[in-house]
Amino acid sequence: MKKDDILYLNLILFHVGIGFLVYLFPFVSKIYGYSIFIFGAYYIIKKQNKNNEALIVAAYVVGSEVFLRMTHGNPLYEISKYGVMVFIIIGMYFSGFSRGALPYWLFLILLVPSVVISTFALDFDTDIRTTIAFNISGPVCLGVASLYTFRRKISLSEMNSILISLGLPIITCTVYLIFYTPNIRDIITGTGSSFEASGGYGPNQVATILGLGMFIFFSRIMLESRTNFIFVLNLIIALNICYRGLVTFSRGGMVTGFLMILLLLFFLYFKSNYSGRVKLNYIFLFLTISIMAIWGYTSFQTRGLIDKRYANQDAAGRAKESQFTGREEIATDEITTFFNNPILGVGVGKGREIRKEQTGIDVLSHDEITRMLAEHGSLGILCLLILFFTPLVLYIENKFNMYLLCFLCFWFLSINHAAMRTAAPAFVYSLSLLNVNFGQIFRKREITTMDSSIS
Repeated sequence: MKKDDILYLNLILFHVGIGFLVYLFPFVSKIYGYSIFIFGAYYIIKKQNKNNEALIVAAYVVGSEVFLRMTHGNPLYEISKYGVMVFIIIGMYFSGFSRGALPYWLFLILLVPSVVISTFALDFDTDIRTTIAFNISGPVCLGVASLYTFRRKISLSEMNSILISLGLPIITCTVYLIFYTPNIRDIITGTGSSFEASGGYGPNQVATILGLGMFIFFSRIMLESRTNFIFVLNLIIALNICYRGLVTFSRGGMVTGFLMILLLLFFLYFKSNYSGRVKLNYIFLFLTISIMAIWGYTSFQTRGLIDKRYANQDAAGRAKESQFTGREEIATDEITTFFNNPILGVGVGKGREIRKEQTGIDVLSHDEITRMLAEHGSLGILCLLILFFTPLVLYIENKFNMYLLCFLCFWFLSINHAAMRTAAPAFVYSLSLLNVNFGQIFRKREITTMDSSIS
């Protein structure tokens, strides 16, 4: 076994061990959580961010966020977003921010008026600082990270380091879930999202990070499995993450992960020559069989309830009235709020209070797009246009950036069902702005990194 393969295996086993230890001794999660931030800062400063260590550490923080929230290991609930921003700023200190990142300076400036309005508009008994920070931390995290990544040139190996840093804590989360609920058949009794299968935490956020992890390790199967051993190892990890994501019964994160995989497959297929397409055909067939097998196993373990869940049926097989578990009603309310306050919106966090006053229901928005419209008004529209079109312009400049559309897909779909409750959508979006050198993958339009694992 090669030295790199041994290192990779050891990293995986280490993170498997953390998941097991946290299950046995919950206090280990606190040690793990604090260590990430302490050693992360030390690592960036020691390396002086010469190889974009800030992004590697930030990725690790993002990958561990849901697991640490689930196991109460985070020093503060929202610390991952702040951690990403702090590490990125440290990276800027050594490497500077990207020149020409005017769109994201403008994006951050456009957020300010609604913040000012909220200081006057929020109810008297509301904790203004906490409310504003909770709602604005995601967009600000995205803006700060984008100032660093915009058109920043990195190598493919650096991008792979960022993605594996993001993926390793997701392995830890998956292992913890396996021990937390080893017997799925005993806990799944309906077609609603399952907190028991999600480690007692929010299924929507858990499925979102597991869907991202599924994409990371399926992409490694296609692009980073140079030996049969690593191929099988990545496959085992990807299928386990896929299974644990499915049994959360939260659809948004898993559908997003599957679409990202399909985007990557189609991209590679159309960018490669005949020889590369033949190899991809075998990979596509193999992955299809694997996913069908894991779906069949999930259906067996859940007594067919997973099939009904994705068909939008209840346990008795009757179609549910709402396809989005009532979230469309919240989105409709926010669109109405936008039309009533189209210029500057109602202020950050005020949308929730208005909804409670009108309906008597205190519920957070699940859709960042409609939240931006309601709370930021027309400035929110400008912000969304900047976020959506800027990566597409960069794609026109570098059409070999195979990750860009996948990352943009993750951001857009995630904020439509999970808003920006976690740092993942913000950080993954910023990765779409990197200028990655894919010369190692595409040479004369042929995929060259999959030979050893497929031939």
